[in-house]
Amino acid sequence: MRAVRVVALDGPSAVEVGEVPEPEAGPDQVLIDVRAVGVNFPDVLQSKGQYQYKPELPFVLGSEAAGVVRSAPEGSGFSPGDRVAAFPGQAAFAEVVACHPDRVLPLPDEVSFEAGAGLPMNYLTAHFTLLARGRLAKGETVLVHGAAGGVGTAVVQLAAALGNRVIAVVSTDAKAEVARRAGAQDTVPVEGFRDAVKGLTEGRGVDVVVDPVGGDRFTDSLRCLAPDGRLLVVGFTAGEIPTVKVNRLLLNNIDVVGVGWGAYALSRPGYAAKEWQELIPHLRSGALDPMIVESFPLAEAATALRRIDDREVTGKIVLTV
Repeated sequence: MRAVRVVALDGPSAVEVGEVPEPEAGPDQVLIDVRAVGVNFPDVLQSKGQYQYKPELPFVLGSEAAGVVRSAPEGSGFSPGDRVAAFPGQAAFAEVVACHPDRVLPLPDEVSFEAGAGLPMNYLTAHFTLLARGRLAKGETVLVHGAAGGVGTAVVQLAAALGNRVIAVVSTDAKAEVARRAGAQDTVPVEGFRDAVKGLTEGRGVDVVVDPVGGDRFTDSLRCLAPDGRLLVVGFTAGEIPTVKVNRLLLNNIDVVGVGWGAYALSRPGYAAKEWQELIPHLRSGALDPMIVESFPLAEAATALRRIDDREVTGKIVLTV
């Protein structure tokens, strides 16, 4: 089968597409014929050796896919021919993947394979972020940084679908348009976002801030919070890891909350499936729909990774198989 391998830790330029042996499904694994795969920022980091998980070279890249079940163990809940999304965690950039049933999710007929490939990592993360860690209640106001990216658009869509006001922080007019299409009621520019948010909320601030970016906007994010507000730390795509002056947490009883979906979900069998069941009504209705902005064939995986590395992407990129 064809697969995308990292052969040296030199970034997207060191990614090659070639023939490798098909995986052999173990007795407790689902074998999936892949139709599309999702491309994520951690894939770029892994191609540079900058991600926490560092497999030995050469290795097949990719963490999420969608396709059709070829075979499945008895009692897994899956049968040959089922449409599924999956997050094997590794080796998804291939024509065939083997995956534990706990990491396989039924894909509704209303959702295309391309969209399905963009769902697992970002939308399960969004669900965990807002509901499990953010304790989001209907009618609250959510500020989303990086709102035009893959995680950002997922958070915007889910927060809006759950009945909340969303304010998106964006760096360009084009990204503001993407955030509005995802469901943000308001958009504010990165420069001066704190004052803009105060104006939009009549000085009260927001209940929740979702931050997958980090960097120098962190302190102003804290200052945007209303009493009892929660700042959810999802990642650091800006590169710089901010620090917290904890005295800022006392005045309005605000929380800074770490969000590590993988570490939580993957150690709890059945957790991702439970999240998925809560998302399915919104998937069927179309309220949750990955904003796929570009699609490349598997052979052009390096180009897709380079687009993300160059910060040129709004929404989601997928590879088709």
